Amino acid sequence: MKKLRMFLSLVAIVSCIGCSSTSNPEAETAAIAAAKGWLSLIDAEKYAESWDETAELFKGAVPKEQWVQTIQAARKPFGKNISRELKFKRYCTSLPGIPGEYVVIQFKASFENKKSAIETITPMRDKDGKWRVSGYYMK
Repeated sequence: MKKLRMFLSLVAIVSCIGCSSTSNPEAETAAIAAAKGWLSLIDAEKYAESWDETAELFKGAVPKEQWVQTIQAARKPFGKNISRELKFKRYCTSLPGIPGEYVVIQFKASFENKKSAIETITPMRDKDGKWRVSGYYMK
């Protein structure tokens, strides 16, 4: 549990600062689509399936069972998602200590039991070229 919190906190922190960025609308569009698809799994409480759809980096850092327990405990109290609006996106060619292509995305969200939340989600281009979630943080 401690390892997962540290990993997710690291992803959230580096997602907001220290990003070498350029413009890449095509990558941003693909990453946003991947993020929305992944979030639909979370919203449907398909937590194990959400882990299956994460980037290899994420899978290597967070065991599936640990992810399921942690995300269920974190998200279930909020209730159903009511709305989600894109607030911010930034294409990055590297994050500190983690090379690769990323898009840092923030959504303004509302849930049954939490009217205002910010979801930060960081898809990355995986080795096979597909965009997959490598980090998720909610506050």
